[in-house]
Amino acid sequence: MTDSHGFGGMTQPEILDQDIRALQEWLRAAWQQLADPSLTAFGRRELRNQMKQYNADLRAHLKRAAELQPRLSTEPERSFAKPEMRIFAWR
Repeated sequence: MTDSHGFGGMTQPEILDQDIRALQEWLRAAWQQLADPSLTAFGRRELRNQMKQYNADLRAHLKRAAELQPRLSTEPERSFAKPEMRIFAWR
């Protein structure tokens, strides 16, 4: 028996994780396809436009996943803290 949403009992974070992985895989394959010298100028332009859209979708999914994750730290966030900076000198 499956649930009424058709996700096979997957939770929202699992579905989100699956979507993120699929978007990452698509973008990886698109970068490889973009390197193909036989791709026409029109094909490159269309692929880059699709990559921009998929990248925006990936960012939105990652933002949503970050919002769903509980805070790992129990320490309260400090609003005014000394920045940890290191300055390196080249000689």
